[in-house]
Amino acid sequence: MAISQRAARALLLGPAGLWYAGLLVLPLVVVLVYSFGERGAAGGYAPAFTFAQYANLGARWTAFQNTLLLAPAGTLAALLIAYPLAYFLAVRVRERWRTLLLVLVIVPFWTSILIRSYAWIFLLGGRGIPHLLAELGMGDIRLINTPFAVLVGIVYGYLPLMVFPIYVSLEKLDKRLLEAAGDLGAPPWRSFLQITLPLSLPGVATGSMLVFILLMGEYLIPQMLGGGKVFFVGNALVDLFLQSRNWAFGSAMSVTLVAVMLVTVTLYMRFLKRIGAARDDVGLM
Repeated sequence: MAISQRAARALLLGPAGLWYAGLLVLPLVVVLVYSFGERGAAGGYAPAFTFAQYANLGARWTAFQNTLLLAPAGTLAALLIAYPLAYFLAVRVRERWRTLLLVLVIVPFWTSILIRSYAWIFLLGGRGIPHLLAELGMGDIRLINTPFAVLVGIVYGYLPLMVFPIYVSLEKLDKRLLEAAGDLGAPPWRSFLQITLPLSLPGVATGSMLVFILLMGEYLIPQMLGGGKVFFVGNALVDLFLQSRNWAFGSAMSVTLVAVMLVTVTLYMRFLKRIGAARDDVGLM
């Protein structure tokens, strides 16, 4: 019986394990090996064992700086916009309107991010919002090809990924807890801080991780709305692998980016775990 159960587990987990190893682990190992190599005479990769590529990471510090500033800022901005929206949809909206409004949140995903980015190029360009502001006497304001334009684009593009995890957490909220808190004299803000917010933290954590991880590797939005002046690590990697053909240096940047993401996500999850433990301690008191 034990042997048959192990065989069944192996058959069930084998395809997924092979898929994981072939499409995730093996490419990461290849990139890690390449990061210790050198650029070939005609570009590409030349076998070697050197830390020179990692020592030269400062040459692309601007890309890391933009990514490490705008990715957390975009995640935070998306959270600040998504949480009230998700709360409104889950708690305040009537059942008959809820599905329609959720569909409206999804609708932008029905259009290619490329087309949506072109729309923002027009809105933030000289004939869009800046032109309207100039007509109102606010002077010549430049929005396109700035960090602000990139921030607007990434928040707009990834907002639904933040809304839905928070909505799912809030939808499961037992409304009787809020009613009981109100009956006991708790003001709305106190009920929110002690009941609604703690119970929605799993959705906040999931949405934040989804958005942050995707933003760390973002390429298209900075390329289009940044105009080559605001570029992320993803843009630098495209240049190194396809234009400069410096695969070793590009691999070193990739490994560093993955390491930064792992450290950041680990610290964030530990922070949330401590918040949950502190909340449980307060509840026991």
